[in-house]
Amino acid sequence: MLSYPATISLSSQSLNHLTTLIRHHRRQRRSRWRVLAPARQALLALAHLRNGDTYHRLATGFAISTSTAWRYVREAIDLLAATAPDLTTAMTRIRRLCFVILDGTLISIDRVADDKAYYSGKHRRHGMNIQVVADPAGRLIWASPGLPGRTHDLTAARTHGLIDALTTAGVITFADRAYQSVQRPFITPYKKHKGRKVFTAWNKKFNRDHAAIRANGERANATLKQWKILTQIRCSPGRTTPIVQAIQVLHSVETAQHPR
Repeated sequence: MLSYPATISLSSQSLNHLTTLIRHHRRQRRSRWRVLAPARQALLALAHLRNGDTYHRLATGFAISTSTAWRYVREAIDLLAATAPDLTTAMTRIRRLCFVILDGTLISIDRVADDKAYYSGKHRRHGMNIQVVADPAGRLIWASPGLPGRTHDLTAARTHGLIDALTTAGVITFADRAYQSVQRPFITPYKKHKGRKVFTAWNKKFNRDHAAIRANGERANATLKQWKILTQIRCSPGRTTPIVQAIQVLHSVETAQHPR
C-alpha cells in the first residue's frame, strides 16, 4: 500500500487547542499510556474533520488499528462538542448585531433503516436539518443540533427555540420563504398567492434586495461545508450534532486566530 504526506488547512492554534483538551481529559481519567500522544490524537481528529479522511486511511497513516482511530476521533469530537456554545450563549452576541440571517441547510447522510424521516423532499436526498445563524457579513454565529432531514425549516427553528429567542430579543432576522408565517422581527420575501393578484415592481425589488442580503448567509453554510466530514455523514445520524458542534468550536478558534 502506498502512503503520502498531506496538509490540513488549519492553523496550529486549532491543533494546540484540541491537544490541550485531550491532555486535560487524560489527566482527569489518569490514563497512563496511549498509542498516540495528545498532539498526534488531535492531528488525527483534525484530519478526519477537515479532510474527511476515513478511519481506515487514518489508521494506516498513523500506524494504529481502525478501531483505535475510531475511538480517538470520537473522543476528540466529544471533547470539542462539550465546549460548544448553546443558544443562550450565542444570543449574547446576536443581541449586539443590527440584524442576523437565518437559514437551514441539509447535511447529507448514508441511508438508514428508518429512512423516511431523514429524506428531504426539497433536496431529494437523505440528511440532517441544521439551522444556521449568520451575522450581516455572513460569518457563522451558531449552528443548531441536527434534526431528521424531513423536518421543515420553520419546525426545526421552533424546536430549537430560535424563533422565540430572536423574537423576544427583537433582533431583525432575514429568512427565506420557509419562515413566511413568522411575524416581526422576521423579514421574509413576498410570495405570490391567490390573495395577491398583482405582484408589483416594488414587491419584486424588495425580493431582490432581500435575496442579496440572504446571500451573505450562504457563506455561513459554506463555512460548515468546508469541513469535508460534512460532505456526507457516514456514521450514525445522531453523531451529526456533536460533529457540527465540534466544528463550531474549531471555527471559533480559527477566526480568533485570523480575524476578518
